[in-house]
Amino acid sequence: MEIKNTRTPSPLLTHVAGFHSSDHDLLEQLLPLVTAGLAHGRPVAVALRPATTEAVYDAFGSLPGLLQLAPPEGNDGGSGQTLAARRARQLRELTLSFGPVTVVTEHWNRFDGHDGSFWTELDAAMNIALSDLPVHLTCFFPEMPLHLEVVDGARRNHPLLLHRDGPRHNPDHRAPREVLAERPAPAPVLLGAPDTRMVFGAWQLNEVRATVERSLLAHGYGRDRAEDVVLAVNEVATNAVEHGTGEALISVWEAADGFVFEIQDAGSLRDPMPGLRAPHPSEARGRGVWIARQLCDSLHVWPDRTGTHVRMRATP
Repeated sequence: MEIKNTRTPSPLLTHVAGFHSSDHDLLEQLLPLVTAGLAHGRPVAVALRPATTEAVYDAFGSLPGLLQLAPPEGNDGGSGQTLAARRARQLRELTLSFGPVTVVTEHWNRFDGHDGSFWTELDAAMNIALSDLPVHLTCFFPEMPLHLEVVDGARRNHPLLLHRDGPRHNPDHRAPREVLAERPAPAPVLLGAPDTRMVFGAWQLNEVRATVERSLLAHGYGRDRAEDVVLAVNEVATNAVEHGTGEALISVWEAADGFVFEIQDAGSLRDPMPGLRAPHPSEARGRGVWIARQLCDSLHVWPDRTGTHVRMRATP
């Protein structure tokens, strides 16, 4: 897999939160944003509930320029940081081809999980992952969601709030790492006993790579895909022993749709959500987790009382 780093040096993202009292109120605020994006000749990318998407098509008719962003996964939305990385890849390609992009997204309570914090993680991650892209992103939330965290997280994560006369400064906005310090990324669902467990240090990284490669090739992964996954695991494993306590643990699960790798060390996270922003070509370090995010289907980082965990999922 070829990995392209197209990061530009200055923050370009415009991130706005809008609040609505009803579906009708939502459409009254949302449709003008789509109209304005199309009028400027920009691509318009959306992540909306099916009913809202249908209403947009009803209002505009055929919209070949309306693009769908990657949706959340699972009943709880999955990993907000993984979804942000996936959407950043989509939007990076769009901005390279077309320039500035208008993006409209909508809260969907189906993905709230047990407390609504999925949306806080997602928006904080989007602030990091899209910071160098010319994207105008407006996220809509209900005024009275089931979980108060949805509104609280929206107000902390968005620098601008949408009013009838346009976006205004949000005095409650906080930097994403400050938000994540208060609300760390959650642990993903527990898995059963791993098929393989191995404690390793820096001198055993070659053994980690060999073990992963043998497992992938034995389960039908092509040589190129196996090399990508081995590179991803190696980047995270190297980080664990270099920046942790010198020793780490890798656990491997053989899932129906591929492999899951989890690497754990006793160190603490200085960056609560590493690898979301593409490193600048002049930066000699800090590429490992970003590379791994590009190569894996999902990558989730979270802290707990034992240290730092990174879980990766890689399909053939």
